[in-house]
Amino acid sequence: MFDVSWSEVLVIGVVALLVVGPKELPALLRTVGKYVGMIKRQASDFRAQFDEAMRESEIEQLKKDVEGLGKDIETTVREAESSVQKEMDDARREFDTVAQSASPAGHGVNGVAAQADVIADLAAAEAPAPAVAPKSAAAVAAEAVTKSGA
Repeated sequence: MFDVSWSEVLVIGVVALLVVGPKELPALLRTVGKYVGMIKRQASDFRAQFDEAMRESEIEQLKKDVEGLGKDIETTVREAESSVQKEMDDARREFDTVAQSASPAGHGVNGVAAQADVIADLAAAEAPAPAVAPKSAAAVAAEAVTKSGA
C-alpha cells in the first residue's frame, strides 16, 4: 500500500520533533499509534467481512451447481427408465402378437394347449427324419444269406 522508507520516516520524525517539541512528542506518537491501530482493525474487519461474503457466494454457487447436476442426473435416469419401459412394453406386445398368431383361436385354456402344440410342432420340424427304417434281425439275416449264396 504505502511505501515509506527509513529515510522518509527519519525526515518525518525530525519535522515532528521541531514542530511539536520534545515534551509533547511521546503523547503525539501514542495518539498516532492509537489511530493507526484503529485503522488497521477497521481494515481487518472489512477484509474479514469481504472474505466471508466471497465464501458465501462461492458456497451458493456450488450449491446451485450441485442442484443443477442433481436435476440433470434425475432427468437422465427418468429418460433411461422410460426408454427401458418402452422397450419392455414393445417386446411384451410383440411376444403377445406372436403367441396369438401361432395359436388357433379357442384352442386350450389361455393358449396353454396351443403353446404346447406349437412347441411339439417346432420339435418335430427340427428333428431329422430317419433316412431308412431300421431293419429287423430276421431281415438282416436273410440279406446276409442272399449275399453269401450269390
